[in-house]
Amino acid sequence: MALIGKAIKRAITLQKTLKRVRRRQTPLKKQEKTFLKLLRKAQNTEFGKHHLFDEMLLSGNPLDFFQQRVPVCDYNSIYRDWWHRLLDGEENITWPGKVMYFALSSGTSGAPSKKIPVTQAMIRSMRRTSVRQILSLAYYDLPPELFEKGIFMLGGSTDLLKRSSYYEGDLSGINASQIPFWFQAHYKPGKKIARERDWEAKLDEIVLAAKDWDIGIIVGVPAWIQIAMERIIKHYNVDTIHDIWPNLQIYVHGGVYFEPYKKGFERLFRKPLHYIETYLASEGFIALQAEKERTAMELVLNNGIFYEFIPFNEQHFDGDGALKKGAKALTIGQVETGVDYALIMSTCAGAWRYMIGDTIRFTDLERCEIIITGRTKHYLSICGEHLSVDNMNQAILSASDKHDVQVPEFCVSGFIHEGRFGHQWYIGCDNSVEAEAFRQSVDDALKSLNDDYAVERRSALKEMNLEVIPVALFYDWMRKNGKEGGQNKFPRVLKKEQLADWQAFLRSVRV
Repeated sequence: MALIGKAIKRAITLQKTLKRVRRRQTPLKKQEKTFLKLLRKAQNTEFGKHHLFDEMLLSGNPLDFFQQRVPVCDYNSIYRDWWHRLLDGEENITWPGKVMYFALSSGTSGAPSKKIPVTQAMIRSMRRTSVRQILSLAYYDLPPELFEKGIFMLGGSTDLLKRSSYYEGDLSGINASQIPFWFQAHYKPGKKIARERDWEAKLDEIVLAAKDWDIGIIVGVPAWIQIAMERIIKHYNVDTIHDIWPNLQIYVHGGVYFEPYKKGFERLFRKPLHYIETYLASEGFIALQAEKERTAMELVLNNGIFYEFIPFNEQHFDGDGALKKGAKALTIGQVETGVDYALIMSTCAGAWRYMIGDTIRFTDLERCEIIITGRTKHYLSICGEHLSVDNMNQAILSASDKHDVQVPEFCVSGFIHEGRFGHQWYIGCDNSVEAEAFRQSVDDALKSLNDDYAVERRSALKEMNLEVIPVALFYDWMRKNGKEGGQNKFPRVLKKEQLADWQAFLRSVRV
C-alpha cells in the first residue's frame, strides 16, 4: 500500500481531534479576533486612514465605531470610490501593498465583468481553507490509495491577461496558477492544458489526455463538469466515466444548487460518488461542507474574512433587491436559524462591508452551518409574491421528480402587460415533457412553498407561463456572451438588458 497515501490518511484523521479543540472557541470570539486583525493590518492604508481605523482600535467598542463610520457598499460604490485606484497601480489603498491579481466576475447578475482584487493574503487564505476541505475527508471512509490519485479541476485559464500593472482572469485560473509545487503532481489537466483560453480547445485537449489520468477527485461547476464527462465518455465509446477513471470517488462542487444536476451526473457513473459542497466566491473561500453526514456548509470564521448579516426582507431591501437606508447589520452572535440574510464581508483582499450579492440561511448556530438561498438581485417580487431562488429551486426539483425528468437549467422573469402581472419561465429539459403539466406542477409547488405567492396567484399575479427549451440553448447563450466555462453560471432571474438579450437570442435561434 502506498506510503504517501497512508501518511496523508493519518494526517487527515488527526483533523478530527484538532477540530474538537478549535470548537472550544466560540464563533463570536473567532470573528472578533478576525475583525481586529483586519483593522490592525489595514489601519495605515488610505481606506483605514479615511475611516479612522486607528481610533477604532483604541475605542471601547471598535465594531460599533466601524459600523457607524464605514457604510455598507456594493461593487459599484467601492469600485467608484476606492478599487479603481488599484487598477492604476496605486498601493496601500484598501489593503497594504499593491494588488497584482483581479478576478473577473459577473457572478450571475450582469454582463459586464467586475474586477475583484485578489491579494496575496487572500490567496493564502483560500489555500488554507482548501486544505481544511481536504482534511474534512477524515469523515469519509476512504482508502489511503485515493490520496495518491489525480485531482481533476476544471476552471478558467491560468494564462492570465496582463494589463498595465496587474493580471486578470477567472478566480479558478488565478488559484490554479498559484498551485504549490507539492500539489502539481496530483493536479489535472496540468499546466499546459490549464493555460488554454479557448474553452472548446481546452475540452478537446482534456478529452484526448483523459485516458492517461488516474483521477480520484473532480472539482468544478456542475454544468461544465458534466459536459466534460459526457465528451470523454462519447469519445472513448464507453458506458460511464468510471470506465476511464475507475478510482473516481469524490466530486467537489459549488456555485449553484446541485440537486437538479444530480440525476444527469449519476447516469454517467457506474458507482456512487461522495458529493462535497463548497462556497468559493471571487471575494473569498466562505464555507465548506465539513462532515459527511452534514448537508449544510460550515462558515469559515477565522481565516481573513469578517461577516455581517442583513435580514433579507422588506424592511431592509426593496423589490429590486437594493438595500434601503438605515438597514441594520448583525454579527455572527445575533443571527437566527431559518432567516434569509444578505451576506456582508470585510476581507484581507481589501473589501470593507461589501455586499457580495448572495443570500444565506443558518441551519445550525452552534456549528455555524449555512445554505445558500439565492441572490439579492435574483429575487422576484413584482406584486408582493416575494419569490426567492430557493423557492424556485425547490419547485423545479419537485416538478422534476413528479414528471421524472431532468431540468439542470432554468430562468424566470416578471412582466406587466395591460395592468396584469405575470411570470415567464424558461425550462431547460431534454426529456419529453408536456409543458402545461410541468407548468402546473411548478405553480402548485410554489404555492405550497410560499404563502405570499399563493395569495398573489389568487389576486394580482394572473399569469404564470412556462416554455420548455433544449438545455444546450442556455449554454449557447452563455457562450455568445463570453461566459462559457470556469465559474460562470446561468442567472436564475432575468431583468432589463439581460432579459432583452436572452429573448432576442431565443428569437434568433427560432428563425
